[in-house]
Amino acid sequence: MYIATLLTSPATPTLDPALVESLRNAWGGGDADWLAVDEAAAFTLDTMPDNRWDVWADLQNMGVDLVILPAEGQRKKMLLADMDSTMIQQECIDELADEAGVGDRVKDITARAMNGELDFEGALTERVGLLEGLDESVIDKVLHERITFMPGGATLLATMKANGAYAALVSGGFTAFTTKVAGELGFDENRANTLLVEGGKLNGDVQRPILGREAKIQALKEITERLGLGHDDVMAVGDGANDLGMLHLAGAGVALHAKPSVAAECDIRINFGDLTALLYIQGYNKSDFAQAL
Repeated sequence: MYIATLLTSPATPTLDPALVESLRNAWGGGDADWLAVDEAAAFTLDTMPDNRWDVWADLQNMGVDLVILPAEGQRKKMLLADMDSTMIQQECIDELADEAGVGDRVKDITARAMNGELDFEGALTERVGLLEGLDESVIDKVLHERITFMPGGATLLATMKANGAYAALVSGGFTAFTTKVAGELGFDENRANTLLVEGGKLNGDVQRPILGREAKIQALKEITERLGLGHDDVMAVGDGANDLGMLHLAGAGVALHAKPSVAAECDIRINFGDLTALLYIQGYNKSDFAQAL
C-alpha cells in the first residue's frame, strides 16, 4: 500500500480539487483526504503507478509537488536536517564572504560544490581560506542581520518533537551558526565544522576532521544506533550534493528546493512546498501541527 500526496506552496495555496480527483480516479486510489484546504491532499494506492514520473513532471508545470511513499512507517521517529539553504534560507559561508569582500568568488565555489561539481572538502578549505583575517565578531553580525529561517521549519520541528521524534542538525557549515539555529528551532543536537580563530580573527582554516558527505552518513548511523532506531525511521532533508549520502540512507530522503542534479537522485522532491511539506508527506493534517517554539 502506498500514499500519494499532492501539495503546493502555502504562500499561494491553489491545489485544485478537480485535479486531485482526476488523478485519484486515473490511478484507482482511495478517497482523498484533504490535509490542508487548497494546499495538500492525499490518497491511498494499491500499487506504484507506472507513469509516476510523467505525472510528476506534468504537475510540476502546474506548481504542484507529488510524493508517493509506502504507507507503512509513514511517520518517522527522527529528523536529520542540513542547515544551509534547508533550515535557513542562506549559505552562511557566502554571507561571511560578502562581509569579507570576496562574496562573488565564494558564491561561485559554493554553487559548484553543492551541485556536485567540486570535492566538498577541497571547496570548503578554499572558501574558508578566503575569509582569513575576518573579525570573529562578524559572525554575530551575520547571524543577526543576514540569516533567516526557512518557512515551515519551526512548525516541522515542533510537530515532530511533540510526537516523540528526535531532531539532529548536521551541517557542512559552521558550529557558530548551527548552535544558534539548533537552539532557536529546537533541535536536540547539532554537528558542523568549527572555524579556527586566532587573536579574534578567522585564521583561514577549520578544525579537522572536516564534516562533509561521509560525516553526515556517519551521523545518521551513530544517532540511530544510540537511540535504538532503524534507518527507515529517519526522515532526512537537504539540498546539496553533500547531502545525497544521508538522503539515500534514510527511510525518507527529501530533496528540498534542491539543485537539479541532486533532486534527480531523490524520489522525494519538494520544489513548491515549504518545510511543512515534510509533515504532510508523513500524514499529518494541518490541524495536527504543533505551535512553534
